[in-house]
Amino acid sequence: METISIPDGSRRWDCLSLGEVMLRLDPCEGRIHTTRHFEVWEGGGEYNVARGLRRCFGLRTAIVTALADNPVGRLVEDCILQGGVDTSLLKWVPYDGVGRSVRNGLNFTERGFGVRGAVGCSDRGHTAISQVKRGDFDWEQIFGDQNGTKWFHTGGIFAALSSSTTEVAVEAMAAARKHGTPISYDLNFRDSLWKSIGGKTKAQEVNREIVRKVDLLLGNEEDFSAMLGVQVKGASEDFAELPIAGYEEMLREVVSAYPNLKLVASTLRTAHTASRNAWGAIALYEDKIVHVPQREIDILDRVGGGDSFASGLIYGLIAGKGIEWAMRCGVAHGALAMTTPGDTSMATLAEVERLIKGGSARIAR
Repeated sequence: METISIPDGSRRWDCLSLGEVMLRLDPCEGRIHTTRHFEVWEGGGEYNVARGLRRCFGLRTAIVTALADNPVGRLVEDCILQGGVDTSLLKWVPYDGVGRSVRNGLNFTERGFGVRGAVGCSDRGHTAISQVKRGDFDWEQIFGDQNGTKWFHTGGIFAALSSSTTEVAVEAMAAARKHGTPISYDLNFRDSLWKSIGGKTKAQEVNREIVRKVDLLLGNEEDFSAMLGVQVKGASEDFAELPIAGYEEMLREVVSAYPNLKLVASTLRTAHTASRNAWGAIALYEDKIVHVPQREIDILDRVGGGDSFASGLIYGLIAGKGIEWAMRCGVAHGALAMTTPGDTSMATLAEVERLIKGGSARIAR
């Protein structure tokens, strides 16, 4: 396995993400089907990584996405702006007045509590970003000398939106590769996105091709199985038991099948209840296993934990901290992100560093 090389500092952004940004409607402690009030957040698997890198780690990030130009789209934009992510590459699509041809995605999400698991209900058909096609973004200008980025991130959620978004992801990766930009891809399997277009068979067909263009591959045990057809040996059907030896074998099998990969990382989550998980991670880098053992954590809102792991790991790599520190950073950032509501992280770098060092949750005042 080759080492990931970070480009020099003369680029406009530290990380660029490509993906859908949805409006999340959160009933807080209530249920979607009984609530009368929702709290509003923005979120998206690929976007959350850029947002975490900006707000927690202070890096310069941007999002490549598209929104229907109406008040809902402008609300999503306002949320993105509050997160500090550059919106200069956001594509605005004219709205037809009722959403027959284009609209903005809505994501209704319950946090879950105790024995009641988290629930997501997406309303995202015909969204602006799902309709983008090759040529809609000038990737040569984005990745070239006029701008440039140290890192490019996208994922399986964006690739599943439509056949054209898969093509756009491949187009962007080709430009990133041309300009020496490392590429990360989070498998992020969502059954709701694939079930009407071919299910896991189609997911594997699409993702096996995309993964051949990637440097850093991210996922969890379900992602690798559903998206690549690679199983974790010894894992129970509900993943209540996560055998580390099985994970090591799985990671090596993935790298053997995709020798272009420089780093493969998987989160380790055992969900005892919606409010109590064991959380850790494991990776293969430079032919060596890096394992951050699981620890018990309390959870307020689990959504976005994996994305925050990704942003912490990527930060460690960009900052040149070494793979062991980067992995601990990802685990710590993911754990902290799950203690607050919404998809995105509210953690600070000081809090992440304190948790990496084994700091307690005593009051800071």
